[in-house]
Amino acid sequence: MGTTDPGPAIAAIEAELAGLERIDQAPVVAARLREFLTGLPAFGFSGELATRTISRLNDSLTRRVVDLLAARQRLPPTAWCWLAMGSEGRDEQTLVSDQDNGLVFVADGAAEARALRELFLPFAQAVNAQLAACGFTLCPGQIMAGNPQWCLSYDEWSERFFDWVRCPDPTALLNATIFFDLRPLYGELSLGWRLRRRIADLSSDNPAFLHLMAANALVVHPPLGMLGDVVVDDDANLDLKKLGSRIFVDVARILALAAGSPAVNSFERLRQAGAAGSMQPKEVAAATKALSSLLGLRLERQAMASAEPGDSAFRPGELNEFDLAVLKESLRQARRLQQRLKLNYLL
Repeated sequence: MGTTDPGPAIAAIEAELAGLERIDQAPVVAARLREFLTGLPAFGFSGELATRTISRLNDSLTRRVVDLLAARQRLPPTAWCWLAMGSEGRDEQTLVSDQDNGLVFVADGAAEARALRELFLPFAQAVNAQLAACGFTLCPGQIMAGNPQWCLSYDEWSERFFDWVRCPDPTALLNATIFFDLRPLYGELSLGWRLRRRIADLSSDNPAFLHLMAANALVVHPPLGMLGDVVVDDDANLDLKKLGSRIFVDVARILALAAGSPAVNSFERLRQAGAAGSMQPKEVAAATKALSSLLGLRLERQAMASAEPGDSAFRPGELNEFDLAVLKESLRQARRLQQRLKLNYLL
């Protein structure tokens, strides 16, 4: 464990974020925040605690940016909520994050929704631009509130989710891995949580959709060879997100949706919905520790890349004997978790 208590530093940063009064100062404060977060692995935090801490502080910055820009805009007098999605929605952000967000508002019918959207879009686009200036890269897939596709009334969001669940295609399944990790962040939070509950209700009532999600989640396999060695690419690299932590995230999402759980964080999903998915307490504990270990390894690599710009690839061959053993066991747990999914859905 680290020898320094980060608590006072975290409290000071949160106070600075809360006291931010000028939007043009947000990038300056964000730079100091990134510098602190880069040093977070040195405190000895687990991967779970570290990603929660990163998400918590990034949430504070995002809320302040949204708040300051909302005060400068002439927003319509209707309830609305800024939504976090993807890793931000799950409270599992690492040191490298792009934007995944949306906006929901209340409208009385399709015509009013179109009119309100035109009023909300300049605000949402301004927030996206300011968050980019603060270091949150614009989403390559344009999954942002400033995109008219994701600035929707509650009824439009609900209809979109209904269509994905009832008539799933590859695009719908891909969208589910992002939008079904929705979490309200700012504004009328009850509106966002109502939308979150709608997702849970729709999914738990449709086993065919969950079966397709499970099959999709099994396309990626843990990179373990016949003898239990870690399989790497031609450059001796391993994608720890795609071939590691993502497996846990995908299975946890399916377990939670099947159980009708509103949980979004992967650790909470495993702990709350694991039993409903026939997992024993020891299985759940092993899975959460494995996910935490993989996230910890990702954070350590990202922190090193930040300190020494250049090659940021993760190479298992460079790990010490202990960390390599932890990596192998974490990947074995990912394989066991997928086996549980195969049993549950007869795949």
